[in-house]
Amino acid sequence: MLSVTGLSQSYDGHELFSEVTFTVGMSDRIAVLGRNGSGKTTLFEIITGNIMPDSGSVSLRRDTTIGYLRQDVQPLSERTLLEYVSGSSDVVTNLAHKIRLVQEDLAEEKDEETLNGLLRKLGELQSLFEARGGYSSEHEAKMVLSGLGFAQSDFGRPLPEFSGGWRTRIELARLLFLSPDILLLDEPTNYLDLETQRWFEVYLKRYHGAILVTSHDRAFLNNVVSTVIAIEDEGVIFYRGDYDSYVLARGKDIETRQAAARRQEREISRQMRFIERFRAKNTKASQVQSRIKQLEKIERITVPRSTKKIHFNFPQPPRSGRIVIELKHVAKSYGQHVVYRDLNLTLERGDRAAIVGINGAGKTTLLRMLAGVLPFEGGQRVLGHNVTTAYFAQYYVESLNPHNTIIEELRGVAPGEPEQRLRGLAGAFLFSGDDVTKNISVLSGGEKTRVAIARMLMRPASFLLLDEPTNHLDIPSREILTDALNAYKGTMCFITHDRTLIREAANKIIQVRDGRVTVFPGSYDDYLWQSGPSDREAAMIETRPGTGQLHRPATAVEKRQRKALEGRLRNEYHRGISPVKERMTRIEQELAATRERIQEIEGMMADPTHYENPQNIVAVNREYMALREKVARLTTEWENLAAEADRIDLEYRRAQEDLPG
Repeated sequence: MLSVTGLSQSYDGHELFSEVTFTVGMSDRIAVLGRNGSGKTTLFEIITGNIMPDSGSVSLRRDTTIGYLRQDVQPLSERTLLEYVSGSSDVVTNLAHKIRLVQEDLAEEKDEETLNGLLRKLGELQSLFEARGGYSSEHEAKMVLSGLGFAQSDFGRPLPEFSGGWRTRIELARLLFLSPDILLLDEPTNYLDLETQRWFEVYLKRYHGAILVTSHDRAFLNNVVSTVIAIEDEGVIFYRGDYDSYVLARGKDIETRQAAARRQEREISRQMRFIERFRAKNTKASQVQSRIKQLEKIERITVPRSTKKIHFNFPQPPRSGRIVIELKHVAKSYGQHVVYRDLNLTLERGDRAAIVGINGAGKTTLLRMLAGVLPFEGGQRVLGHNVTTAYFAQYYVESLNPHNTIIEELRGVAPGEPEQRLRGLAGAFLFSGDDVTKNISVLSGGEKTRVAIARMLMRPASFLLLDEPTNHLDIPSREILTDALNAYKGTMCFITHDRTLIREAANKIIQVRDGRVTVFPGSYDDYLWQSGPSDREAAMIETRPGTGQLHRPATAVEKRQRKALEGRLRNEYHRGISPVKERMTRIEQELAATRERIQEIEGMMADPTHYENPQNIVAVNREYMALREKVARLTTEWENLAAEADRIDLEYRRAQEDLPG
């Protein structure tokens, strides 16, 4: 459907990519990867024709349609939410508007003759609306909007009433409703809560067209894409597989090239020694010249920037009492809106709790009350013995001194630390060499976040609270954050939409729903298993719009037929779901054992005596790398199985809806 040929683009004299060629087929699922500023969004803008490339071309098959979700959403019109999303044509939109006006008049009119006239007019408008496909359009639009987290009461609200991330959701809903042949999605999950992300992934798996997506959400990429286009320093790389598979392959490729580069350097050094040794000897002149020419012809092997992480021993927080914090009978309202009534919650030493729930459920309100920065109307907040708190939110990032360098900001919280240790801390957060002398004012949002978190962990409190710490962070930075939080030994409570961070850092899930808090001990996957399919995923089931007609009761025969069909459906469902869930359970057990062995090896690596036996080092390192690869492979398999289980659940519910009677 789409062909990109010989595409090259530069910006301010810096080459973004060169001679890029690829094609997009009807059902392709492609991730476009690269560091922030590498040219991912530029590539999308070229494909849509908004930017002209320096060279190369983009061609579309005839009648192919493209839908593009940008990060910067344009101002919206004055229409209502439902009109905007379902308004595939102005005619349908105008008819819907006229129908609503007539319905409003009917609600207020008392005169019988006028009422009859309005009813006739309403019937004519509704007939036209139906003929134009208005009702089916509205039904589809409502299904998509519900899936993306909009309430039924939102459908009639004017667009200007929505702000921030909700506007991005509106544009995403309109794109999904229009169903173009090719979807270009630039960071589509940025403003989606966890429940909406799960619905969105299922929707994209069923999507009829091709998808090109940029995202910093590792779980989303692994669940959706099957091809990777990576804009790297040495060029654009194409890989068939999901994100984790690409990272493993990329890491092996870098190791191979590093080894080849070392061999090449040794050979060059050997040849140079020969040249220096015999340069002055006439009898060796021809050999010397021959080797000089050989060296001139050698094409140096370039090694991509290393993705290896720098490990840093963070200082540990003071030990607190067993009970870290208690909220007792807490009430919180904003005006007439009651968020919590009689809220009770206890966190103990060692808890690493992730707060989850739909946007607007009260997650940030709960975290801020725990942090002691938000007053409440009733109840108590009780801190435990020797508990100190640190609260990370966006304003913490903004409190960095823009005139300071990175190293000065770190020194500000640790004035007695040696320069080398501060540089080691900076290196652990991907600031190396001269980077540490950059002023805060020139850093990107993600870089400032890394500095802020490094400061916090350099002088850690015993109770850490974080509100969306992954905002503005690319995948490598998120992995650094995850490693740092896993190294932290205190108590932690955090909000994030990054499922990978929750999976790897949380040992307790706090679900916020309808003003109630439910605590699920265990991992995020345990929580998903216990809580079952999300309510939002039910929006995937296409219920038929009501006709307003009365239905006769089912006969005894029809009831028996329905019961038999239900039994058959149930048996088919269990035949399909049982092996999937059994395999998921086995994987969870295998992952637990593998991670336990990884922790054992990491403990060995931290012991200086481990490095006294070179042969043992090699063997242990090999085992360690193999185990990490195994975790990545098993995690990917588990996520694929979870998606398959979700699909089976949804199809079962859809089949139940279609049963007669």
